[in-house]
Amino acid sequence: MDATPLTVQTENAFQILSGLLDDDVQSVEKLLEERAASPVSVIPNLSGYIVSAGGKRLRPLITLAAAKACQASEMKPVHCLAAAVEFIHTATLLHDDVVDESDLRRGKPAAKNVWGNSASILVGDFLFARAFTLMVETGRLTVLDILSNASSVIAEGEVHQLAVQGQLDLPTEDYLKIIEAKTAALFEAAAESGAVCADAPSEHVRAMRDYGRNLGLAFQLVDDALDYGGTTSVIGKTVGDDFRECKITLPVVIARRRGSAEDREFWDRALKPDTQTSADLTHAIHLIRSTGAAKDTLAEARSYVEIAKKALNPVPASEFKQALCDLADFCVDRAY
Repeated sequence: MDATPLTVQTENAFQILSGLLDDDVQSVEKLLEERAASPVSVIPNLSGYIVSAGGKRLRPLITLAAAKACQASEMKPVHCLAAAVEFIHTATLLHDDVVDESDLRRGKPAAKNVWGNSASILVGDFLFARAFTLMVETGRLTVLDILSNASSVIAEGEVHQLAVQGQLDLPTEDYLKIIEAKTAALFEAAAESGAVCADAPSEHVRAMRDYGRNLGLAFQLVDDALDYGGTTSVIGKTVGDDFRECKITLPVVIARRRGSAEDREFWDRALKPDTQTSADLTHAIHLIRSTGAAKDTLAEARSYVEIAKKALNPVPASEFKQALCDLADFCVDRAY
């Protein structure tokens, strides 16, 4: 792929979708604030800290857009659903930061570093509970089934990732299973449940489910490439979090597989907490780029984006369907 600057259309894909859904997003924001309220002050303080920490509300946006693309006649249940999706996402972030021992989240100190591990875990549990209350309020049992199953799958994915930590020869199929569970499952549920909430025909529900799953896979692949700077040194996020946490991601698997014996010795040492040094990240980024691992990871992401867009074919043409297609392109193009 040509690492050229973003086009205006692609660069603004996220903003365009947000603009189309502005009134709905405001309703969801109000719900998030109301339902995070509690007389126990640490709950709204901690949840508000991470909810307002610069997240783009990507998953609830997908829920709202899926419902609109499927011609939802009543948006109030969809607002409850979108808020539930964001609460589930936020809860997983709180839990993940404890498990991964992360010090930063979206450029700010992780909540666990401010309130401690116990509070982060318990507030995450509180948000999960709030999410299920919101799901019930949609009045659709199918929605509860979709999101409760997604929550289980996400947990399985995180445990699977923990179980293979340090397995540097991780098969690509296992890596894809992990990201399908820990990331794509919520994208899939967000899109599918949005269609269900719109009382869409089964063909359109299935289309949204396939769109969400493949978009989620692409999104995580891009994030994993961006952890090593993508294909350029000029990026908009901090690099090296996965490396410092010794996570085995596709760029690492590819770079190690293609590298020399000396390179493999580097990865074997650098991806162990006890032997990693502060200088190792620079060399890791060099190997990721020089072996083409970043480029090929992004090419893999692009293939999932194309599948995601094709999945939407049965859905009637609309500005929301187009915005979802453009969003899929943006998820990959942000890495260049």
